[in-house]
Amino acid sequence: MDLYEHQARELFADHGIVVPRAEVTGSPKQAREIARRLGGRVVVKAQVKTGGRGKAGGVKLAADPAAAELTARQILGMDIKGHTVETVMLAQPVDIESEFYVSYVLDRAAGGFLAIASAEGGMDIEEVAATRPGAVARVPVDPAEGVTPAVAARIADAAGLPARTVDILVRLWEVLVREDALLVEVNPLVSTRDGQIMALDGKVTLDDNALFRQARWGDEADTGHDPLEAAAAAKGLNYVKLDGEVGIIGNGAGLVMSTLDVVAGCGARPANFLDIGGGASAQVMADGLSVVLSDPSVKSVFVNVFGGITACDAVADGIVRALDTVRLTKPLVVRLDGNNAERGRALLDERAHPLVEQVTTMDGAASRAAHLATTP
Repeated sequence: MDLYEHQARELFADHGIVVPRAEVTGSPKQAREIARRLGGRVVVKAQVKTGGRGKAGGVKLAADPAAAELTARQILGMDIKGHTVETVMLAQPVDIESEFYVSYVLDRAAGGFLAIASAEGGMDIEEVAATRPGAVARVPVDPAEGVTPAVAARIADAAGLPARTVDILVRLWEVLVREDALLVEVNPLVSTRDGQIMALDGKVTLDDNALFRQARWGDEADTGHDPLEAAAAAKGLNYVKLDGEVGIIGNGAGLVMSTLDVVAGCGARPANFLDIGGGASAQVMADGLSVVLSDPSVKSVFVNVFGGITACDAVADGIVRALDTVRLTKPLVVRLDGNNAERGRALLDERAHPLVEQVTTMDGAASRAAHLATTP
């Protein structure tokens, strides 16, 4: 469960982290009044659950209340990476001396958390990480020990952060632990010219398994997701939207992750992660195909299934039945392997849908799906 920036800042303030005064509205006229209350000159920021708002024009400085109303009117309704801006946050501007980046993120592979920090925060942090990885420190955090002042000092030293950030690093860890978060990020964390350390932005992702402890956010925290992700969630599907052209459907998270890598290795980009799990009934396949085909960026679909508890013939039957309810508009490449694979292939051959083709190997199927998606 992702929080909006203003909600993340609320958590920071609850844990003693200084944030500039700010208010949220969905009305340009109210934006004028808020700016007046905040002193006139304000930063107007789109409230959407995605990054890159600044480069998309969703963060602007307004010199006075009238400009704040005009700027809010320009930003409200904008589309930022598929997210429509419905509210803006107006915040007091800060006299910045230095910008930093700090975050804690769950490291599933290592069975712990990872502190990521840099003395070069701001909008270009992704470029810094890509071109000068040495400027970004990555420090493993033992969940049993947590971030004590000593651990925070090691993180600050590794990233080249000033000693004044140590207390903030400890408090951010408290946010992560006490609020059931999987990710806590501040970009930028700034040092002001009068010596304060402040969080100017915030991103927090809460653990869905702890929603029963996070009722304070109500339904607001669940809005603003990608529309396809919302549609998939309503159907009980484990779907994540990606920026690619090959739709991916598989059974088992590990297999789907491997499928993403193989498709990328074939020169195409996966359009999504969709794990149908152990059940591949006709309804599950129909729902999965419906969601994937609803993505206008999808040019081909790759169904990759390894039959185990759910046999391949049951999966193939699900696909055949789904084709009776879902209008297939993009080529569908199917790879079946494992339990009853031959019978499953025969069922698909009998259906003989003109847009469905089978490839027996994972690499071959990925290559074919990539070719179909990238060839005019």
